[in-house]
Amino acid sequence: MIGKRINIRHLSLATILVLSTKLFAQDEVISLDTISVIENNSNVTQGTDSYTTDYMNTSTKLDLSIKDTPQTITVITSKEIEDKNITSYKDVLSNIAGVTLNNRGTNVVSAARGFDITYYKVDGSPSYSTTSQNDFDMAIYDRVEVVKGANGLMTGQGDPSLSMNFIRKHANSKKFEGSLTLDAGSWDSYSQTIDMSTPLTQDKKVRGRVVLKNENSKDFYDNFDKDNTLFYGIIDADLSDETSVSIGTFYDNMYRGGAWFWALPAFYSDGTRTDFPRSTSLTKDWAYWDMETKEVFGNIKHYIYDDITFNLSSSFRRIYERTHTLRFTGSLNKVNGSGMNVSQYADHVTYDEMNLDSYFDVPFNVLNLSQEIIAGGTYNKSKDSDEYRQAFESVSNLFDYDGKALLTNTAYTTGFPEETEQIGIYLVGRFSLTQRLNLITGARLSTWKYHSDDKTVEDREFKNELTPYAGLVYELDDNHSLFVSYTDIFKTQRVKDINEKYLDPIVGKNYETGIKGEYFDGKLNTSFSLFKIIQDNVPQVIDGVTLSDGSYAYEAKKGVESKGYEVSLAGELTDKLDTTFSLAKFEAKDAKNEKVNTKQSRATANLFTNYKLNKDLDVGAGLKYYSKYYTGTGNSYIEQKDYLLANTMMKYKLDKNTSVQLNVNNLFDKKYYEGIGNYWMVYGEPRNFNVSVKYNF
Repeated sequence: MIGKRINIRHLSLATILVLSTKLFAQDEVISLDTISVIENNSNVTQGTDSYTTDYMNTSTKLDLSIKDTPQTITVITSKEIEDKNITSYKDVLSNIAGVTLNNRGTNVVSAARGFDITYYKVDGSPSYSTTSQNDFDMAIYDRVEVVKGANGLMTGQGDPSLSMNFIRKHANSKKFEGSLTLDAGSWDSYSQTIDMSTPLTQDKKVRGRVVLKNENSKDFYDNFDKDNTLFYGIIDADLSDETSVSIGTFYDNMYRGGAWFWALPAFYSDGTRTDFPRSTSLTKDWAYWDMETKEVFGNIKHYIYDDITFNLSSSFRRIYERTHTLRFTGSLNKVNGSGMNVSQYADHVTYDEMNLDSYFDVPFNVLNLSQEIIAGGTYNKSKDSDEYRQAFESVSNLFDYDGKALLTNTAYTTGFPEETEQIGIYLVGRFSLTQRLNLITGARLSTWKYHSDDKTVEDREFKNELTPYAGLVYELDDNHSLFVSYTDIFKTQRVKDINEKYLDPIVGKNYETGIKGEYFDGKLNTSFSLFKIIQDNVPQVIDGVTLSDGSYAYEAKKGVESKGYEVSLAGELTDKLDTTFSLAKFEAKDAKNEKVNTKQSRATANLFTNYKLNKDLDVGAGLKYYSKYYTGTGNSYIEQKDYLLANTMMKYKLDKNTSVQLNVNNLFDKKYYEGIGNYWMVYGEPRNFNVSVKYNF
């Protein structure tokens, strides 16, 4: 039941007992570093000890190397997740060059290339319903594949910022093995994680994996505490030589006490700047944000003839949310704390999301040149229903405000359920025109529908939205390739034209070209790319024209143009040195040649390197750079000057099964804003540490 704090020892006790029998049946201790990987999941990064990967398919569903993919690609591997102690959705975002966080309290808001990040994927299936509210844990994911710019071919609706694809862990091991990890960190943060895999049949064709984690933590600002318990289970089965199946389930119960959806005042009422301690929070310990997630998923792969396959995947997720949060607005008097107003909001929301994806993969040869065609369809349906209550009051003194009783006598209002449906069919192919020249091209046709039970809100439907994709990759030699590509992505609109018809969707057109390198048998990948993104069909009010319902009429105009470049390097420089480096720079302006989204850094860079001093000791260090960002004008102008954050890590093997790792973030305790807006700001994390002890069995 949502709201109940669950101890991890109560989760799936039967599953733990079943798997633990394997533990006592084994005389030999086995390390996770030597996992066996079945063919179906050959792209897994756990156990590869690498900052790069051989193949990825988020861009087009074709299994392509990074060098052969005609877009800018980033892959955050299992090793990078562990070395950097990446544990959350927010951590992932902060480790992607080109992404700027602009948080508002507990909400995670982000942008890339001048556009908001409005969706993410899990195993290729898009999710839109709770993007800014995510704080999901990385314990169940093998890697994150990131496509910069538009990814409409495989997504449908969205923004041309980037596409993150979180790839779940699978039961690949044909031996019993696992790990127990204990973490302790700043602000009384503690967690325990168990990750176990085992064959479930004697012939090892059916395998299972379970991940359990419990977290209790606070944060650098007052009144916040978090309790999170998750369970993840998956079974992978080879039903025959031609057919393999995966089925799984996920459960997460996350309680965040002292949650808030806004920020600190940046100015006092006399116009002077505030300078609160970073620990300051305007929320109260009785405020909360509670989310319970239940998910089931599965996929099947069947070889029809030779290498021709049919693939089907599906998932269903339900999220129950309960909140009681505060938002303060107004102009704060520095002397007596007056001048502020508070909005308290509480709700009970249910989000449902279903995804289906099926496709045929047909490889073939023409004149001894390999070709491949993928044809398929997707279905996404999301629905939410809620009840809520809200109340407002003036605050006589912000510094001693409690207000817990404000909503006591306010009844809940039942909201109108809303439903969004998206259907897409796609066709994409890789065609070898010569031994060195490959054409990757395809298209998607989408239909998008919206319905609300509120009879005053019109249904909307956009049919036959065409999303093309075209890319050329020319192999200069065994190590280098040139690429050029075009693709786009659409976003539906709520406004109407002079004829009272909804405007066509906004289209984000993505042009990209560059050069990529692959060295040391694929252990090191590099790239340099130039990009330009142009938005079309952006709404603009027609002055003096109103519609029958009193709303303004709009017309479609040219929108934002963003252009820039990215540089990246990831992988093994020597047998002892692993490095990931990325630099992203852009400028985005509207049709009037004015800068947009100035709350995003125009230049960002990430560097992290891990050096093996000897067989037992690894040391690592990293830097993150953000250029200036700002917002507002006149008395409301606020900026964050460019800044640099330093991070370090050290990992020591106590014996062949046990290791201890120390991570320190913001080593020099830089004070900076991680979110800004008109009259408000949010501080970034001060210096913090985490110590983890991991035991492999």
